[in-house]
Amino acid sequence: MRSLFRLLAALVLCMQPALAWEYWGGDRGGQRFSPLTQITADNVGTLVRGWEFRTGDLDARPPDVMKRTKFEVTPLFVEDSLIFCTPFNEVIALDPGTGAQKWRFDPKISMAQRPANRFVCRGVAHWTDDRAAEGAACKSRIFTGTNDTRLIALDARTGKPCADFGNGGEIKIDAGMKLEWPGEFQITSAPVTGRGVVVVGSAIGDNRRVDAPVGAVRAFDARTGQPRWTFDPLVHESVEAGHSNVWAPMSVDEERGLVFLPTTSPSPDFWGGKRPGNDEHANSVVALRIETGELAWAFQTVHHDVWDYDLPAQPTLARIDTGNGMRDVVIQPTKQGFVFVLDRDTGKPVWPVEERAVPQNGAEGEKLSPTQPFPTHVPPLLTQRMTADDVGGMLPGVSSAACEKLLAQSRNEGLYTPPSTQGTIVYPMTGGGVNWGSAAFDPVNQILLANVSHAAHVITLIPRDQAKGFNPPPGHDFGQQQGAPFAMSRALASTEVGSPCNKPPWGETVAVDLKAGKVLWHATVGTSEDLAPLGIALNTGTPLLSGVAITAGGLVFTGAMDAYLRAFDVKSGKQLWLGRLPVPGVANPMTYLWKGEQYVVIGAGGHSEGGTSIGDSVVAFRLPRQGESASLWTRLIDRPGGRFLLKVIEVALTLIALTALIVLLRRRRRGRRANAV
Repeated sequence: MRSLFRLLAALVLCMQPALAWEYWGGDRGGQRFSPLTQITADNVGTLVRGWEFRTGDLDARPPDVMKRTKFEVTPLFVEDSLIFCTPFNEVIALDPGTGAQKWRFDPKISMAQRPANRFVCRGVAHWTDDRAAEGAACKSRIFTGTNDTRLIALDARTGKPCADFGNGGEIKIDAGMKLEWPGEFQITSAPVTGRGVVVVGSAIGDNRRVDAPVGAVRAFDARTGQPRWTFDPLVHESVEAGHSNVWAPMSVDEERGLVFLPTTSPSPDFWGGKRPGNDEHANSVVALRIETGELAWAFQTVHHDVWDYDLPAQPTLARIDTGNGMRDVVIQPTKQGFVFVLDRDTGKPVWPVEERAVPQNGAEGEKLSPTQPFPTHVPPLLTQRMTADDVGGMLPGVSSAACEKLLAQSRNEGLYTPPSTQGTIVYPMTGGGVNWGSAAFDPVNQILLANVSHAAHVITLIPRDQAKGFNPPPGHDFGQQQGAPFAMSRALASTEVGSPCNKPPWGETVAVDLKAGKVLWHATVGTSEDLAPLGIALNTGTPLLSGVAITAGGLVFTGAMDAYLRAFDVKSGKQLWLGRLPVPGVANPMTYLWKGEQYVVIGAGGHSEGGTSIGDSVVAFRLPRQGESASLWTRLIDRPGGRFLLKVIEVALTLIALTALIVLLRRRRRGRRANAV
């Protein structure tokens, strides 16, 4: 029966025309699955670089500005073009086969602003107006949000603004209150579209103040830009807190007319005394009627969040085998490593979710929830507590006195230990677990995959009378939390050399059989090569904010914080291939078919918050053409440890040259002496 099911699923996939990558998550529901099969486990090891495109930012922008960028984009493949946005919201269309630029649009955002979440654009959205005449301007549209909170509509074929949308092709979104600085309010993730509506969220600077801008989700008519509805995730009737917003990617079920929102924690992140109760509909999967904004249902994953455990990942829409038949579901991974599986029509858990008691005794004035929801069927994707046995260093068997001291002096009672003035270990860290890279779903093998990070944060509350003039130590993120009795400090729990306190691996891809409720495999992803001195490549894994792409060829592609794109076997987790990038690709990869060739593409521009080198490239790989293959030298160097080997060879050649020079000089000196005699 299982083989028959896979055959039927494969036939269904073959009937679908989706050989492109038309949405940020591959499809409207973010499955990140492609039915392409040209690249397989048998030939992926032969992939070569097809082309590389550079946006020009590295040369055109000041270095201090580039140090505040995150190149997290995933291109779309629509209208015979590869279309993406840069961290500065320029939208660029490329030829899919050569990487040559076809058109470019620059919204000319100010370089003087300092966006709270840095300069970033994760992607754009595509929409086709079925009422417009064939060939009409802006029948096919690209929607993009900007760091200065504009929603812009462009003709997908030319890149020209759609004059009939908003004011000359754009809408300026009002935060609704005076901002503390221009970058406090921005748009970072791609809009979504459905039933003639375009929906956009926002990102807001965290930990600045209780009375932060309202984090409303806004919807507009996709043709005219006229406002359709707004939705505030936080019910304000009895709370003083400012915002719960949607900065992460959203999903759409066009058939049901639903848009799914992953909402954030309310402001401020780490003290909630002025927002008593569970803070509905913060920290929730929220389903709205996309045409009206009417609430269909909501499911909360954290009650009264004081850990910054907002929902960072796109809700994945899938049809799964539950063991009791096929069912349409919403799969929501979390920073804590949980996987909630909800019925798509009702929001009710497909498998039981238990309310379990969690640590109490929060800071003064805090009113914690006594319980939190725990899924029971699908196991967590990573461990959820760091103990003394977990403390280690970058090298096996080497511990860290600094980490042992930190663990001993901090509150550390497991998941949901409340923030404190003595310092609290928050593990998984506030960056996940799973982050904006989201999960991916293989409908043929019924496997869920996600990238996870293993690291801890130390959160310290600072009493208000000590916060004024507080000078945070290096590596500490400081927030005033104005209006609260405490400011906050956040830092990575790290060793003397800056690596995470917990033992490696620090980044993994995890595969889960949802039906069985079983983790199938873990694969370490990333090395220390591009983060450690001299290019030393230790198999530690790296923190993974980005996600994966799956293909029907049985492959999983992912980037990391070292400069490689990797391919794994979807069933076993075995690494099959890696391709060198100019800088780390901290972005979700995608794949498409063009003129009979399958390409795999990733944005490779680095990540300033991750401490990587910074670049401005989009890189495509494909199978070699006749007579084309990578040289032995390239294959040797373009692998973990290759850069270290190159440095060793360079040093050895330098020493040989110096030695030869010294020998030559000595011989000449002896010759002069002999002549003098």
